[in-house]
Amino acid sequence: MIRTPDQRIRVFVSSTLRELADERAAARAAIERMRLAPVMFELGARPHPPRELYRSYLDQSDIFIGIYAESYGWVAPDEHISGLEDEYNLAPATMPKLIYIKATPHREPRLNDLIDRIRTDDHAAYLPFHTAEELHDRIADDLATLLAERFDESREPRGEEPQETVEPIVGRIPVPYTTTIGRERDLGAVRALLSEGHRVVSLIGPGGVGKSRLAIETALSSSDLFPDGVYFVPLEGVLEASLLLPTIAYFLNIRDNGEAALEERIAHALKGRRVLVVLDNFEQIVDAAPVLVRLYALAPQATFLVTSRIVLRIRGEQVYDVGALTTPDEALPTSLERARRSTACALFADRAEAAKPGFELTGENAQAVADICRRLEGLPLAIELAAAKVRFLTPQAIADRLEQSLPLLTAAVRDLPERHRTMRATIDWSVSLLPEEQRDLLDDLGVFARRFTLDAVEALGRGRSWDGQAVDALTALVDGSLVTSTEIAGRSVYSLLAIVREYALGRLKERGEADRMRAAHADYYGDVVARLAPRLNGQGQAEAVVELGLELPNLRAAVRHLIYTDRLDDAGDFTWRLLIYWWIAGFFGEVRVWMLELLGKEQPITQHTRAVAWFFALWGEMWQRPTEQVVAGLGECVRLFAESGDDDASAMALAARATARIQLSADDVEKAEAELTEAVSRLRALGNSWAEAIALVSLARLAWVRGDLALALSRFDDAAAVARASGDIFTTSLAGNLRARLNFLRGEIEQAEAEFVETLHLSIRLHYDEGVAYGLEGVCAIAAARGDAWRAGALAKAAESIRHRIGVFDAEAFTVHTPYLEALRESDPDGVAAGERSGADLSLAEAVRLALPEPDLARVGPALQQW
Repeated sequence: MIRTPDQRIRVFVSSTLRELADERAAARAAIERMRLAPVMFELGARPHPPRELYRSYLDQSDIFIGIYAESYGWVAPDEHISGLEDEYNLAPATMPKLIYIKATPHREPRLNDLIDRIRTDDHAAYLPFHTAEELHDRIADDLATLLAERFDESREPRGEEPQETVEPIVGRIPVPYTTTIGRERDLGAVRALLSEGHRVVSLIGPGGVGKSRLAIETALSSSDLFPDGVYFVPLEGVLEASLLLPTIAYFLNIRDNGEAALEERIAHALKGRRVLVVLDNFEQIVDAAPVLVRLYALAPQATFLVTSRIVLRIRGEQVYDVGALTTPDEALPTSLERARRSTACALFADRAEAAKPGFELTGENAQAVADICRRLEGLPLAIELAAAKVRFLTPQAIADRLEQSLPLLTAAVRDLPERHRTMRATIDWSVSLLPEEQRDLLDDLGVFARRFTLDAVEALGRGRSWDGQAVDALTALVDGSLVTSTEIAGRSVYSLLAIVREYALGRLKERGEADRMRAAHADYYGDVVARLAPRLNGQGQAEAVVELGLELPNLRAAVRHLIYTDRLDDAGDFTWRLLIYWWIAGFFGEVRVWMLELLGKEQPITQHTRAVAWFFALWGEMWQRPTEQVVAGLGECVRLFAESGDDDASAMALAARATARIQLSADDVEKAEAELTEAVSRLRALGNSWAEAIALVSLARLAWVRGDLALALSRFDDAAAVARASGDIFTTSLAGNLRARLNFLRGEIEQAEAEFVETLHLSIRLHYDEGVAYGLEGVCAIAAARGDAWRAGALAKAAESIRHRIGVFDAEAFTVHTPYLEALRESDPDGVAAGERSGADLSLAEAVRLALPEPDLARVGPALQQW
């Protein structure tokens, strides 16, 4: 059917009227924001009975939205159900349904029954919400996603299975530093659940019981169940449900450049793969659980293994309760043999032997070790903390101290579950053995996210009780098993177990010093950004990207703190300085969340901060949903930057507005070219070579699209020259690869090959996945042109696998290898197919080695090994 312009998609809204008046207004605003048509009773009086009216409305609607709070609604005389339930029943079974349930302590029983029935509807997606404002954003986002899904479905060939083979996702699963003890039965049970096809398996238990360790061991032993790979996503530093998708994307190496919705990119990367994604520490963002339902609905072969203290309560979830380790029966005398059969005692003995070589379970200490493990209720983390004390206490002394201190300590925290009280008491007792300065340091370390360096610790120590003692105090905490130490990229880094960090931060809050230390943390990482950001423009760019990647969890925590404490202008400056890093690393989605929260604070901010926030908020819209409002919004950024005195940022925003014009309509090409030309001129005069080179690349691509290849080549040459002169690897690689494609199309095969190889070198140095894919595709085109069918097929499939993994695909207008590969497939189908089969199994390093000539491999060896 071809719709006339007045026939927009109709969205039927079902809810009680008075109770949810504000929410209905928010729903209407969200629907109209998407340029869709809301279907609601209050939009016009009609001379028809209510049931006849809403039946007719439903027949003419395309999407059903249900909003429910406390009331089941009025039941008319001679009717058995309310109009609210009748509307849901009358909605066609296959109509997409978006259900929103308001968080409330009271709900009528019949409404609860209706909601339970809705949860079993395969055509309904449901989400909780708290306010009308939150509902507005959720409806707008969900409608956009739903329409994107329907558009994708309309483009897929009917009845055809995808023929492509994709490279397995390479999981970066943490390797335990110590032996896992006593989890053989749990491991077998969880593997059995995974093999039965459950979409979400949740490992549930209290902090410190060993959920994460069990998940890691399961992941390490499940490659046979998930041949396409296993991936580990730590969520301990993720505190907002809206950051779940950006975090999953980051750990799956899916690059977010704002050009498509993240959920869509992730689903595309997982689609057709038997993959296990481990999501560790989910409890703090449990409201994001419905996202998993949407992901596995789009990628039904993907499985999620979740660790959480809270059950997710979503469709497809299978819960596995992780219990404590076994302890000797208290009713029986504790013999050495009974202690050895206890997994808790075996863990204590193993960790004690690591702390004090030569320690072993004996007839003399078996009773004391059993008492310790029973006292700690078999909780692995508590046992490990206690075992570390055998360096200076006997097992009997440890048992005596636990017996004396635990009752007192548990009495202070009666609101916690029993096992959590025991855990806190154990950590309390362990910390009580430290000198005051070391206790204070442990508390202060609670402000760090995931990992930190000695430099960072020393910077936070100014004016603290442990100032000047950081090295010795930190070493003591490592020895006490309260802090762990490892090496990343040649430097020592430290971290706290999540439960210990939670404990430390809690003590810091009790002392009233949490905000002070978070401010010091944000200031330190602000200095890190100030030091590294200038290097992102040119010389030292690759090294700065690597270093910022290592600091990323703390960078995120610093921005969150600045926004939380209303240091909004500092947050804007912090974020803007890292513009280039967000672009290279693909973090625009998460930055957008921060900036929208900043704008939502409704606090006084400078014009510059407002411009920064709107720029990042509009970046994704520019690529995904360009509108006149996006163009106008970027124009406002141009004005605000200029009025705040930042001519450099104003010119960059002008270039972005030109790009938005191109995305929106071909009618604006002339105006876009004029704006890009002006932006280049202004940026050149200001000395911003990085932004000048990027704008020149945009001008060159515009010339290519218009068919002026000579002008495009000249502009690519200009962009590469500007970038190379300043040491800007990113733009040198981008411009060089596009220039190589044009040279290839002009028949300059040798020159194009040299340029493709060079851009591949640069992308490897920068850890830039998309750039590596560009380079492999370029060398593939060369191989295809020379008739090397196997090599061309292998490189094409390797590049395709990278793109599939990161979720970024090239514009068809700029792709050059595909036509030559297809022509070669006609003449040598077996050679190309054999190459594709081999390419699907290549790692990134193996694909690069296949693409590069032998003499060039030595140049990239160290960077490739580090990657």
